[in-house]
Amino acid sequence: MKTFFRNLGPGILVSAAFIGPGTVTVCSLAGVNFGYSLLWALFISIFACIVLQEMSARLGLITGKGLSECIRGELKNPVLRILLLGLIFSAIVIGNAAYEAGNITGAVLGMEAVFTSVSFKIGALDINIWSALIGAVAFILLFLGSYKKLEKIFIALVLLMSAAFILTAFLTKPDLSEIFKGFIPGSFDTGLLTIIALVGTTVVPYNLFLHASLVSEKWNGKKHLGMVRKELIFSLLLGGLVSMAIVICAAASNIETIDNVGDLAAGLEPLFGNSATVFLAIGLLAAGITSSITAPLAAAYVVQGCLGWKGGMQSKKFKMVWMVIIILGIIFSSLGIKPVEIIQFAQIANGLVLPVIAIFLFWITNQRSVLGENKNNLIQNIIGFVVIALAVFLGVKSIVNVIQNL
Repeated sequence: MKTFFRNLGPGILVSAAFIGPGTVTVCSLAGVNFGYSLLWALFISIFACIVLQEMSARLGLITGKGLSECIRGELKNPVLRILLLGLIFSAIVIGNAAYEAGNITGAVLGMEAVFTSVSFKIGALDINIWSALIGAVAFILLFLGSYKKLEKIFIALVLLMSAAFILTAFLTKPDLSEIFKGFIPGSFDTGLLTIIALVGTTVVPYNLFLHASLVSEKWNGKKHLGMVRKELIFSLLLGGLVSMAIVICAAASNIETIDNVGDLAAGLEPLFGNSATVFLAIGLLAAGITSSITAPLAAAYVVQGCLGWKGGMQSKKFKMVWMVIIILGIIFSSLGIKPVEIIQFAQIANGLVLPVIAIFLFWITNQRSVLGENKNNLIQNIIGFVVIALAVFLGVKSIVNVIQNL
């Protein structure tokens, strides 16, 4: 057991990345608008996440490289390589800037649930002081921290927010029979955008790049494959449990609309008093900080792999990428858009980008020239194909719905 806990790391960072403010917001919206009825969609999302992240982790462990670096090496046609890497580069970097805005905004909601809002003007921008502070914390931790230091910080933050949300759900004393009914699949047309957002907030596209890179930093060689899988499953199941706890909290709150964590806390206050705000604020703040670090980190790994940079986390080019993402996140979070709208947009965008990234991952993990005997076997391919088909189906259905509503 001691050996297992010593080996916690990459999976915990992936878990920390997807249990961000987006997860808190989307799961809260799912609970408020649909009760327990979308727990089945969240369960499927967690299963899909484990399947795809295992492919990513295996790729990083066996090759010692990140996903974008492997794709760059396998695409022999220069035109196709430029087009596909350009697509990945754009989707992840631009997407992560929006995602970072959601992360920072979510952490700000946690602060504002306890403290008042304070802002200052820079030109046309009205910068929230808490946005700048959260961005500064992420900046300092990334600038000063090595991978091992970040790992320890993340483990502490994940345990903190897990305890906060799970304890909150436990105190709501939910109806267990209604929870079990929520795991029975319903119609995809019921809350389609919320289902896509649940998938997008759980199976985060940038995590597929982040995980391969982190595993290659921590371990080397297939002898660690068993430990990688155990650590991954433990971490993602913990993350899934937290997500379900948030849905349960929101479903038990009996509120009709939600704009911020204060609304959810107000709905829970009759159950256990003012401590509702404190518990949720702690959980949301921890979630925001962890995700505001992982999103820029993942973007930097993607750019490094796409452009073939060397030097790792300590190189100036690597640092420049995550600095830009953090700055853009602070700016986007200060544009006056409702926080819930920023966060939900980022999750829906993730759900639409996911099929493209998942197909790349599926293709590369089937290349014997890359993984040798550790390439996908028949069962992994069948399960992977079903997961990708589901992601494509949800993405296409969402686009069709948007066109029909124009």
